[in-house]
Amino acid sequence: MMPEQPWQYQPARDLGRPWPARLRQFPREPDMLVYALRALAAVPLRAFLRTYHRLPVVGREHLPRAGSFVIAANHSSHLDALCLISALPLARLHHTFPAAAQDYFFVSLSRLAPATIFVNAIPFAREAHLRASLDLCRQLLAAPGNILILFPEGTRTTTGALGEFRPGIGSLVAGTDVPVVPCAIQGAFRAWPKGAGFPRPYALRLVVGAPRRYAHLPPGKESSGRIASELRSAVQELSCQ
Repeated sequence: MMPEQPWQYQPARDLGRPWPARLRQFPREPDMLVYALRALAAVPLRAFLRTYHRLPVVGREHLPRAGSFVIAANHSSHLDALCLISALPLARLHHTFPAAAQDYFFVSLSRLAPATIFVNAIPFAREAHLRASLDLCRQLLAAPGNILILFPEGTRTTTGALGEFRPGIGSLVAGTDVPVVPCAIQGAFRAWPKGAGFPRPYALRLVVGAPRRYAHLPPGKESSGRIASELRSAVQELSCQ
């Protein structure tokens, strides 16, 4: 009979750190207060989108029910991440991670707090340290049941037109069996464009496409560009439905 191992107390890695620093780091340690606030906010946020913006979700059946996957969508508004999160089961709320610009959302507390508490955003470097950000995304997807939301344009459009997709999305999934779900958010640019102070009551619509896999494409520059182009075409097609 094996002797019992003595119990050891393992404090959280962020114990004693200031609250903003705990929110800014990733991966973040479990925090019951943050979990409670996020869960309490989720239902009224979904109700707001369905009443104020009359948001339907078309193609919800395409979302994988288990396992980790990536959502790739167009980006024209701060409403985009909220729309995508609202299409997912509440049970996966704390395992859904929208990638957010590190130099915008993780600088001031006024942006950091709502981005991390209510949206569960992860910091993503758009220019410098891009490789480190992609490695962080790979670690997240390697864990079972996580959902990564990416906006491959890299920033919100200022015209409403769909921009080019950066090859980082291709670099992330090339040679892997991770499903990538293309999605199109319609009406968000009109409802809350970049620079506007508060969303206007225009109708939104979310269209979810069939998952795609890229295990057959070897990692590399050519595959990354091909995947980015293919996903952009898929989102563009969904935008017209």
